[in-house]
Amino acid sequence: MMPLQIKVIDNMYLYIKWDDGNNISIKLVNLRRDCPCAICNSDREQKGSKYIPIYSGEQLKIKNIHMIGNYAVGIDWADEHNTGIYDFAILKKMAIQ
Repeated sequence: MMPLQIKVIDNMYLYIKWDDGNNISIKLVNLRRDCPCAICNSDREQKGSKYIPIYSGEQLKIKNIHMIGNYAVGIDWADEHNTGIYDFAILKKMAIQ
């Protein structure tokens, strides 16, 4: 399972076309909220499950998307946050149904 195309749509969604024929969209707010990096995981753990983050426009704007090996993508957000590695399985689970 490899992405053939990844792009941001309307500054609101990450669109991924996969080599298995599936196409998915993920809301950028969900992508940022569920960032898998250690800093974000720690922040979520400290604030608890009832915490609802509110993001600014810069925090939801993607500057760059890059492949990490054959298993994940890295996302550089406009606010300089760039430590999350989103493996392909996580991205598929985050898809809007």
